[in-house]
Amino acid sequence: MSDKRPPNRSAPEDPTPSVTGEGAPESALPRRDLLKLGALGAGAAALGGLAGCAPGNGGSVAAGELSAAPPAGLGAAPDEFFSAPPMDTVRVGFVGVGGMGGAHVQNFLRIDGVEIRAICDINEPRAQEVAGWVTEAGNPAPTLYTRGEYDFERLCQEEELDLVFTATPWRWHVPVCVAAMENGKHAATEVPAAYTLEDCWRLVEVAEARGKHCVMMENCNYDRPEMMVFHLARQGLLGEILHAECGYLHDLRGIKFSETGEGLWRRDHSMTRNGNLYPTHGLGPVANVMDINRGDQFATLVSMSSPSRGLQEWARTNYPEGHPKRRETYVLGDVNVSLIQTHNGRTIYLSHDTNLPRPYSRIHMVQGTKGIFQGYPHRVHIEGMSPGHRWQEWTELLEEHDHPLWKDLEEQSAGAGHGGMDYIEDYRLVKCLREGRPTDMNVYDAAALSAVGPLSEWSVANGSRPAEFPDFTRGKWRSYPKLEIFRA
Repeated sequence: MSDKRPPNRSAPEDPTPSVTGEGAPESALPRRDLLKLGALGAGAAALGGLAGCAPGNGGSVAAGELSAAPPAGLGAAPDEFFSAPPMDTVRVGFVGVGGMGGAHVQNFLRIDGVEIRAICDINEPRAQEVAGWVTEAGNPAPTLYTRGEYDFERLCQEEELDLVFTATPWRWHVPVCVAAMENGKHAATEVPAAYTLEDCWRLVEVAEARGKHCVMMENCNYDRPEMMVFHLARQGLLGEILHAECGYLHDLRGIKFSETGEGLWRRDHSMTRNGNLYPTHGLGPVANVMDINRGDQFATLVSMSSPSRGLQEWARTNYPEGHPKRRETYVLGDVNVSLIQTHNGRTIYLSHDTNLPRPYSRIHMVQGTKGIFQGYPHRVHIEGMSPGHRWQEWTELLEEHDHPLWKDLEEQSAGAGHGGMDYIEDYRLVKCLREGRPTDMNVYDAAALSAVGPLSEWSVANGSRPAEFPDFTRGKWRSYPKLEIFRA
């Protein structure tokens, strides 16, 4: 393991890995321009058969029928998960180096076999600052791409890279990933990978056509409690997994109204979308435990939202009469609740709440026939092991049942963002690329998890009617291998 480390800069303490708007001043990307970007690239159209939903562009999900069918002519998915030839060195270009993008740069500087060749950001001083971290760590200076919003296209066209990593506002995720893959690079994106069904299919279609990885970087899959639950399930200690509960419950009012970072763009989604806008943190670890796309599959979803009150009250409390933010209107229900049933009949409760005062939680409950894990606070009960009808602290099981990857990387990940899971996530991506293995999360996982957003919006808009999940694997989920218990 490499001992080289970037300068001592703390990673973001905020427990969400969402991108920050790259720290750009508002003048660099005015809000009126942000609202026009919904038509960018492959993300321009509706939710795969839904009229009238131009994301971030003032649209809303219209009542109507929902099509889960793949694009015409797409054909069958491959029989095996994609793996690329191994590479000694992973040459990386970063698009968006604000809070989370910068944290990923710091992680990659600590991982052997990585060269950071290029950095793209609309905020040139920030790009120069992050490039300085690369040179201070003893590496050649990366090429900077700072000519505006679309300069990532030039990066993808001109640079000799293996991987393009984007940590930009949500609307840019698909355009950057598509540009990367169409120019012969693997793609990695912060969450969610997409927020229309058309864009979910677009990522699948391009990844298959170009033979490239398209990975959604869901860091919560690598948190220590979630990985221990996965290990317990693989050991059979929880029995047959029947039900799970998860979510993203995080008071983001201050962040949404900030004049920097996510405040430049994230609040806009609350003005035009009503559903679960950020499903993957809670759902990713649950999907792994339930072998989604690897023996089971999300089948149907129903969703409902509470009234929208939190952002309106925040604006009235924090801004004077006549302030433009007091005149904004929001449609996002403060609490969204969705129920998912899998093809094999298992059930998932999934919630979203970012507009109300509350402590952070992802809930994270996994129920099996022999035991249960309940998060926030983390505790476990296993029949025949735990005291009768009583919880055990999860740390009581760590010595024997900790996931092997955490045992391997605990020391190396110390000091990285979100308790170390960000480093482990990045380490695993690099390791899979260098060894020519399928990545832990692939394009089908990125699409299935991200699809919850548009499906929940449609269900809410249609009186909580059931919405059918697209089968991004086109039936291959029945034979794809389960996720392994891997080591460093």
